[in-house]
Amino acid sequence: MNKYIGNRKFNLLVISIAIPIMLQNLVTTSVNLVDSLMVGQLGDAAIGGVAAVNRYFMIMNYGALGVINAVGIFIAQYFGAENEQKMKESFRFSVSASYLIILPFFFAALFFPRQILHFFTDDVLLINVGVEYLQVVCLTYLPLGASLAISSAMRCIGETKIPLAVSVLSVLTNTFFNYCLIFGNFGFPRLGVSGAAIATLIARIVELTVLLYIMKRRHFPFASKVSELHHIPFSLIKIIAFKAAPLCLNELLWSGGNAMMLKLYGTRGSHVLSGYAITTTMTDIFYTLFAGMAVATTVMVSQQLGANHLKEAKENGYHMVGFSFFVSLLFAGFMYLISFTVPFLYGSASTEVISTAQNMIHVQSICFILYTLNTQNYFIVRAGGDTKSTLIMDSGFMWLFTIPLLSLIAYLTSIDIYIMYLVGQTSELLKLMLSTRLLHKEKWVVNLTKV
Repeated sequence: MNKYIGNRKFNLLVISIAIPIMLQNLVTTSVNLVDSLMVGQLGDAAIGGVAAVNRYFMIMNYGALGVINAVGIFIAQYFGAENEQKMKESFRFSVSASYLIILPFFFAALFFPRQILHFFTDDVLLINVGVEYLQVVCLTYLPLGASLAISSAMRCIGETKIPLAVSVLSVLTNTFFNYCLIFGNFGFPRLGVSGAAIATLIARIVELTVLLYIMKRRHFPFASKVSELHHIPFSLIKIIAFKAAPLCLNELLWSGGNAMMLKLYGTRGSHVLSGYAITTTMTDIFYTLFAGMAVATTVMVSQQLGANHLKEAKENGYHMVGFSFFVSLLFAGFMYLISFTVPFLYGSASTEVISTAQNMIHVQSICFILYTLNTQNYFIVRAGGDTKSTLIMDSGFMWLFTIPLLSLIAYLTSIDIYIMYLVGQTSELLKLMLSTRLLHKEKWVVNLTKV
């Protein structure tokens, strides 16, 4: 057990790295929370329609993040090896590859919004609201790719304050224009869900503009000119693509799997879609907070691997598991408590929707520790470039076990939604056994700069 417990110096360092990222993630998640709360005042259909659009967005977002996070491993290791040229080339790959993922989703949303929404629900009212929202919000995908790549590269070299500050500005911008455009305040037109989409678009444009301005004013070792984005050696493309492809595929399959699970839960009624939307909005706060451990793992493991300190990297990896365990206990307790705030925050939602959301949050809080330990194992294995194992332990397990099991329950039984949801969540226990085994194989203890 001692190998899982870091000393005081280690824990304080992890805290100093993780907390700014957690705060940034909290701020970023607040955008969804504010959107959900404000759109929620428009009724159940608005909640469900926007939720379906957000599931589609998550597939694209996680796909782009899969590439960006994979490249982040190389940026962090090249930073540890003090190889500035390779950092620049890796960053160029990050930006270019992210748009290879984003653009197909953008065009599909622009030209086929109704078909996309029909996948999630047959409820005409939900589809109509979702189409109205998606046709505008898809424009936010365009500035998003560059913002994600820049923020990720900054965090990989230890610069966490700038992305945090920019995220705060983005949230404030989004909140202000939500208030103006959803409800027609301060002389603005009352646009409902379209107003929420326009507010998000304005916030994304502001976010990217500020990041680009800071990039121009300050020297970052990874910074490149737009005209140089295609200057990437083919040898580096091969190396990164080999590592990035499984991770990108994993993120696409994982987020697609979550969208599929939403569809399966939706077989129990449209109120479940709306209740699930509230649940994910409330609980995503804690999931995104915990995602701060990903950056801490990158710094504590990837940078050590890049500096060829393999023993220290391995020790740090196991220490991160122990640290994450205590973090997960704290977050799980708070997650349970927030379920009691739902009736006050979503007073315009129906009693059935609120009750569904509360019960789902209770289930998630109980299973949260299983998720976080799995995720921490995933972060560590990924930090060393072992992306094939991450594909197996994450989306592979979901599509080969969890989704088939939920499909049988959804279409062949009349089992209550809460039992069905509990089955989906507790499948993480079997997944934890697999991820722990892959962690202990230690294929991730690799210096990629020497490959």
